Amino acid sequence: MTVTEKQRQQQSELHKRLWSIANDLRGNMDASEFRNYILGLIFYRFLSEKTEDEVNSLLEEDGISYKEAWEDEEYREALQDELTTRIGYIVEPKYLFSRMIEEIEQGEFDIEKLSEAISAVEASTLGEASEDDFTHLFDDMDLTSSRLGNNVSARTKLISKVMVNLSTLPFVHSDLEIDMLGDAYEYMIGQFAATAGKKAGEFYTPQQVSKILAEIVTTGKENLRNVYDPTCGSGSLLLRVGKHANVRHFYGQEYNSTTYNLARMNMLLHDVNYKAFTIENGDTLEEPAFMDMKFEAVVANPPYSAKWSADPSFNDDERFSGYGKLAPKSKADFAFVQHMVHYLDDNGTMAVVLPHGVLFRGAGEGTIRKYLIEQKNYLDAVIGLPANIFFGTSIPTTILVFKKSRETDDVLFIDASSSFEKGKNQNHLRDEDVEKVLETYRTRETVDKYSYAATLEEIEENDYNLNIPRYVDTFEEEEPVDLEQVQKDIKAIDAEIETLEAEIDGYLKELGVLYDE
Repeated sequence: MTVTEKQRQQQSELHKRLWSIANDLRGNMDASEFRNYILGLIFYRFLSEKTEDEVNSLLEEDGISYKEAWEDEEYREALQDELTTRIGYIVEPKYLFSRMIEEIEQGEFDIEKLSEAISAVEASTLGEASEDDFTHLFDDMDLTSSRLGNNVSARTKLISKVMVNLSTLPFVHSDLEIDMLGDAYEYMIGQFAATAGKKAGEFYTPQQVSKILAEIVTTGKENLRNVYDPTCGSGSLLLRVGKHANVRHFYGQEYNSTTYNLARMNMLLHDVNYKAFTIENGDTLEEPAFMDMKFEAVVANPPYSAKWSADPSFNDDERFSGYGKLAPKSKADFAFVQHMVHYLDDNGTMAVVLPHGVLFRGAGEGTIRKYLIEQKNYLDAVIGLPANIFFGTSIPTTILVFKKSRETDDVLFIDASSSFEKGKNQNHLRDEDVEKVLETYRTRETVDKYSYAATLEEIEENDYNLNIPRYVDTFEEEEPVDLEQVQKDIKAIDAEIETLEAEIDGYLKELGVLYDE
């Protein structure tokens, strides 16, 4: 759907208002704390209005309100069955966001009512197919925290203010508005990442980088059976893949429990039905969640050079056996690569963001890199990104693309490290930078000082070192220096200095500071 200028303005206005509302909560909290409250409240309002929409549709011909129907046992049972089947949860009439806003306006609201409402939503999924997607979903929104106020009254006052402000925003469940709300939610996650400092990269991949990864793994495919992200963070990368292809099922795993909750919220808020995603909480390398499965698309932005156990028992693990070496304990980068390659289907594409060191470090990493290229011919492309484009780290990064069924015996190298817009605190990939990367990846053309398709023999000659300058020559020859002109310039500068010194001496004599010798 084409986004009009009016829609862009509406989206921009929604972003500003959301961030302004978030700042009501800032107080003594850091970004990661008030993020949990504002995103949790947005999400609860979404669940509430989604329930109202479904109920209105179900009761359209009955001429009865949701509250009246809920008080009738027969209607209530029918509604419970329909709602848990369709959307996976229930928000009872007394717990609707709109009802709580009425109570706030009437001076009857208490923050404990919101706590009850959240518990009731989770309880409504127990024993249902959606239970795993809702269990502990709101655990990080602690409504008893003293950070919100020293007593129930103070906490109620602050949360009421935020809820009333949120109630004025246009969240409507048409396809367009869901897309706009989803994008606004992504904007909020990005804003929190920008203010969260060092740890921000744990849960968010900048949208332009997400777009490159998503478009690479969906190249030539309108439909994907599934997509998998082993370090899915807030789920933004998975959702980005869903914007470029019709994805039947999203799979992800996330170690951080707070971020895991955020990912599940993000899926539901983007109107991905609970039946169409499976997000698990746990350590991807130590406790892999989907060992029997293969995925048509695999994407990830794992934590850079993280530590892992590198336990010798992993040599017998089918993800790592056959390579001859394990990734070192101090750097799990290639452990993530091996894990993802294991999950990749024969017809699939995998794209992962990693630090530059994976291109040239030796020892076990060198052995793994050589095996993937020489023995398997899985490596399809190496894309160098600019420095300082990720939240929380300024290091330059690279995208590695892998395919198990390649139609070529070369590896494409792209040096996009100089293609960016400089920002105050962070560099940004422009649309034209992203498009140039994607166009070059698809055509596999050699572009002077930008890209080169290297043969496997050339890579072997470089001892499987993938450092991009070995393949893409970006050297700019400097203009020859005219020494005669340089001498003339120096003489002219010396003469100018002599004139200025004489002028300054004259002023100093007039002021009586300097006397004739």
